Amino acid sequence: MKKGIHPENYRLVAFKDMGNDDVFITKSTAESNETIEVDGVEYPLIKLEISRTSHPFYTGKAKLIDTAGRIDKFRSKYKKFQKPAKAEEETKE
Repeated sequence: MKKGIHPENYRLVAFKDMGNDDVFITKSTAESNETIEVDGVEYPLIKLEISRTSHPFYTGKAKLIDTAGRIDKFRSKYKKFQKPAKAEEETKE
């Protein structure tokens, strides 16, 4: 490895998956203003939306995560193309 290009300030940091509240501790240089206490020790906290405990690839479960309201945006955009409910009932009769 080249000398002088890697950070020297590695420390233990708690990463928290906000989807399922799983917390794991590892070394990192990531900065954080928040802290969390785990087993009586206080660590800097980094919040994650998806981690290995909630990602569908690792869990084998398909999970819909709509953090930005994309589904609602799509539905409102294409709502004008929906057929009215009464017109569908009349065609069935």
